Amino acid sequence: MVSPADTARAAVADLYGNRLRLRVCGLLRANDRLLLVRHRGVGPTGVLWSPPGGGLEFGETMVQGLQREFREETGLDVAVGPLLGVFEYLQAPLHAIELVFETYQTGGHLRLGTDPEMAGGEQIITDICLLTFADIQAIPAPERHRVFGQVASLDALFTHTNILNSFYG
Repeated sequence: MVSPADTARAAVADLYGNRLRLRVCGLLRANDRLLLVRHRGVGPTGVLWSPPGGGLEFGETMVQGLQREFREETGLDVAVGPLLGVFEYLQAPLHAIELVFETYQTGGHLRLGTDPEMAGGEQIITDICLLTFADIQAIPAPERHRVFGQVASLDALFTHTNILNSFYG
């Protein structure tokens, strides 16, 4: 019998795998917490907590794409701030170049969103939370975006531009 985790992993691989994708992601801070989205079917354990974001569509600007992704995944409207860095996600079969921006909430209401490319019963977004840096560090390393292993505090994500570039350096 095929487990839901295996089904999610296969759906992710079918939609996004074995090709290079350009993604935009946003770091949204609310006081001492950072907004993260939990995905299933991604990463070595089948769980990945990461900043909201996704692939750009043809003809869409980076700002438009990031705003669309935030609305889809979180229900929030955001303004897009400075580019904080570039990150490469490489966990076969996924390969993405991620442009990570600072974002600011301008409207909307936080809610668990969806991935419109996924069918209703195959949704990979399973949770959305505002987490402290300690909460994020408590997530097993294979289940959190690798950017969180590169900094010692939440402040460091926002004060060291291009910190994300150092991962593969």
